[in-house]
Amino acid sequence: MLTIVYGDEPKCIYNTNVYFKNTYESEWMESSLAKEMIKDIDKSEVVSSECIVSPVLGQIPPERLSGGVKTLLLILNEPDKIFNASTCGDNCAKWILEIGKRIDVTINLRHMMSFGKDTQFDIEVQNGGEIVHSMRELLPLASKYLNEMKQE
Repeated sequence: MLTIVYGDEPKCIYNTNVYFKNTYESEWMESSLAKEMIKDIDKSEVVSSECIVSPVLGQIPPERLSGGVKTLLLILNEPDKIFNASTCGDNCAKWILEIGKRIDVTINLRHMMSFGKDTQFDIEVQNGGEIVHSMRELLPLASKYLNEMKQE
């Protein structure tokens, strides 16, 4: 299940780019889910574990992927850690939900991410322990916890 912590989280890894650069494993690029995410988000093809072909940049190493894809790969491959998913755009939201269907993960958000108006999901909001199933249910809680963050 996907769990979200809104606002400050002491255990969160905020600089996902630096963390990815220093910890990723080349095997991470070989899974079908990783290849799908890279194709969808960055419009790029994984040729090998160390070579990705980008329509904009040409051949690149995994370190040159977008911040969103790198964060998704970290969430997928290090589920015991909490990553700052605010480095991801809304185009990553469906992939965060997909990862949360496959494994238990906790992410940190410091902004209001849209998981889709008509999308049904199971998300636990760790701040108050609520379980929500739609954006209609999630929005008031996210707003409440994000506003509490600003007041501190």
